[in-house]
Amino acid sequence: MNGTIMNGCQGKPEPKPMEKKCPCCGTDIEIWTIDTDALCPNCGFKIYNDTLNCVQWCKYAKQCVGEAMYNRMMEIAKNQERKTAV
Repeated sequence: MNGTIMNGCQGKPEPKPMEKKCPCCGTDIEIWTIDTDALCPNCGFKIYNDTLNCVQWCKYAKQCVGEAMYNRMMEIAKNQERKTAV
């Protein structure tokens, strides 16, 4: 089951689909902007939503996605910032 940021969201974002390539097998994976993760339909690899836009600025983010997912998503955001700074 995919995680979602819609439950408890104070901003009520408009869900939009996105496509990502599975880094393991190259299959297209559909992930919605409100999903925190999705599984590859071919190999089962779990990808994470790396847009993270609302989690980075919303004061309700930790309550919305839960502390563990919030910490994971913020770590992903830090890693992305490091990659773009290089």
